[in-house]
Amino acid sequence: MGFFCVDNLPIELIPKFLELCGQRGSEIDKVALVVDIREKRFLKRYREVLAVIRKRGVNLRVLFLEASQEVLIRRFNETRRKHPLAEASVREGLVLEREMLADVKESADIVIDTSDYSIHDLRSLLREHFETSPQNDKLSITLVAFGFKYGIAHDADLVLDVRFLPNPYFDDHLRDRTGKDPDVVRYVLEREETREYLQRLYDFLDYLIPQYIREGKAYLTLAFGCTGGRHRSVVISDAVKAHLDAAAYRTAVWYRDIERN
Repeated sequence: MGFFCVDNLPIELIPKFLELCGQRGSEIDKVALVVDIREKRFLKRYREVLAVIRKRGVNLRVLFLEASQEVLIRRFNETRRKHPLAEASVREGLVLEREMLADVKESADIVIDTSDYSIHDLRSLLREHFETSPQNDKLSITLVAFGFKYGIAHDADLVLDVRFLPNPYFDDHLRDRTGKDPDVVRYVLEREETREYLQRLYDFLDYLIPQYIREGKAYLTLAFGCTGGRHRSVVISDAVKAHLDAAAYRTAVWYRDIERN
């Protein structure tokens, strides 16, 4: 979400850190500071430091994350980590921690019980609270045009075979051109089967991509393959890019085999 994140920064350093972030020339304008019970002086100076920060006019929101006793015990068992306050048992440490953090929770702007959230659900909830830029900016889409004769495109999330479309290679006037040539583009796009394929594909992507964004996917690679990677796959990749660009997605195209003979 564009935040500069720091884990367990000593609380005395927070005002100085924010001062450095606010200096001229700094590119940091959104900061997420994680502070917990490991920081020994946190509770003693918590309210004092928050008052100093707010007095400086910083737009500050305190997010308090918690979970049920049973869920926390299970999480500690799964990670095999020792609770920082536990002398004998995790349960003992959790009880003490709740008592110590009660005042912090009371003063928080947002309190979220994470007990029943998956990591994807929690991410979506945090986006609702803190995201300021459009969702479409959070997914980078790469379109790859390739030729099956040179091997399938690796690292693709979806591979789509367009070899069923009419092939410009068998037209003597178009064989030596590529899918960037206007005549080749017309040859491919003017066919009825191409128009129907693209409409069905656009409908599919219009449904699918928002689901990927909601799940938290940051990168998506769509690979379009024809025989040689010079004609049909190039035309289709460009057509899909134009459709996605119109929906304000961030896209890039790689014509992997366009220079091959």
